Amino acid sequence: MDKIGFIKKDIYNLECSVNGKLRNHDVELVTEYFMAEQKKNEAFYFKIEGDGHDRFSRCFWADATSRRAYGFYGDVVVFDTTFNTNRYDLTFAPMLGVNNHGQTIVLACAFLSKETTESFVWMFEEFKKAMPGGEPKTIITDQDAAMAIAISIAFPTTFHRLCIWHITSKFSVKLPRDAYNEYWREFQKAIWDTDNKDEFDAKWNIVVTKAGLTDHPWLSSMFDLRESWVPAYARQFFASGMSSSQRAEDAFEVAQCLLPMPMNKQMATLYTRTMFQKFEQELIESTACFLELKTEDACKVVFNVSERKNWETRVAEVVYVKDSDHASCSCQRFEFVGIICKHILALFRRDQIEYMPEKYILKRWKKTAKCGLVSDANGKEIKDCADPGLLIKRSTMSRLASDVVEDALMSEEGCEVLSETLKSLQVKLKLLKDGPSNNEVGGSSSQTQYMKDPKRVRCKGRSKGVTGAKEKAMKRGIRHCRECGHIGHDRRQCPALNTP
Repeated sequence: MDKIGFIKKDIYNLECSVNGKLRNHDVELVTEYFMAEQKKNEAFYFKIEGDGHDRFSRCFWADATSRRAYGFYGDVVVFDTTFNTNRYDLTFAPMLGVNNHGQTIVLACAFLSKETTESFVWMFEEFKKAMPGGEPKTIITDQDAAMAIAISIAFPTTFHRLCIWHITSKFSVKLPRDAYNEYWREFQKAIWDTDNKDEFDAKWNIVVTKAGLTDHPWLSSMFDLRESWVPAYARQFFASGMSSSQRAEDAFEVAQCLLPMPMNKQMATLYTRTMFQKFEQELIESTACFLELKTEDACKVVFNVSERKNWETRVAEVVYVKDSDHASCSCQRFEFVGIICKHILALFRRDQIEYMPEKYILKRWKKTAKCGLVSDANGKEIKDCADPGLLIKRSTMSRLASDVVEDALMSEEGCEVLSETLKSLQVKLKLLKDGPSNNEVGGSSSQTQYMKDPKRVRCKGRSKGVTGAKEKAMKRGIRHCRECGHIGHDRRQCPALNTP
């Protein structure tokens, strides 16, 4: 310990000194970072705006990799604003997507000082400027009135879907305690285990009536919004499944097939591993489906496809149009996820179709989904890396710098020589980096006059959408016994357990 040369107090003092020097320079540092990234690759897009008093208000950015990814996977976007920053009470707003492996990817990010319709419209308009191609087919958000209005303004042709997780997580808070404990599973079945709109409406009304909640205002409002969040209603709009991030894999590795069928082998070579496993599961389940001819005319053939699931017989309707050689199913899995369903696969097996028709294979799920050029609104190609040799240069210089540091550490004199040399080199490199610039911020330009930092607030940043059970109880001010549900005691003193 005596040879370390400093104590814990010295570290604290150094940290305070560094923080003092950086205080009121956060916007300057962020702007310089954005400009440096843009200098490396001109496809890096950013925009910074003030509040009219020369103080930072909001910013938006998207790098070349994200912009290029939108060109391939921009059909579905998730917008989340449930995160706040510590110091300035800014809302962090990432826009996410799903790649061909089913993994979550970042498309763009923003910091917003206000969650108003005007702020959201500004962000969405910047998003449209930055991203190649048109509007997304679907955007998924939490329930926010200002955001809903902004989406209708900025993305008029996009289907706005409400996040089902945010809605279902509110049932325990919005419903009476006894009603939630007794009827939550029935609500779940109505939401998740219904194949069509009429079936959902019937099951929902039954459970609401049984629970005595027909006049419950929140449940009534959720039922009125059912087209925006209930799977039976929203399934017709493509949403790519929106599964959470999964482990990365080799994009061109061929997955092993459980079924030795030509179509299964075909899809193993085309799909990524994650998507192939989903397809193969549908193919396996198709072997347990039974087709029954319902109607047939000169234009189309309609089949009832039945299967046994959870001791129940479930029936889907498959329509085959003769002229276009196209099949569709009432389960709408292909429209929602982009992978053909077991019911249509059962029809293919009946008609001895050994290979998947090309029109049922979405490019976004292929291993080669990112092959091709992506251009911005001006027709200029967006590249992940403007200088292909940049990574090689960085690797070479990193190895050289590591060797130099190791040699310098052999003696005190060597450390001093290297330290002085690096300081001098840093000054020279800064002079090379800082060139002539103008005062505009964003797009393809840079600036030298920086805005002021936002005003600091005395609060800790946190996800406002996540509240622990203990915090909920403290907010309510009432504790319930987990055994009997009554108040005034806990499980240890519960009369129901202590009664002889």
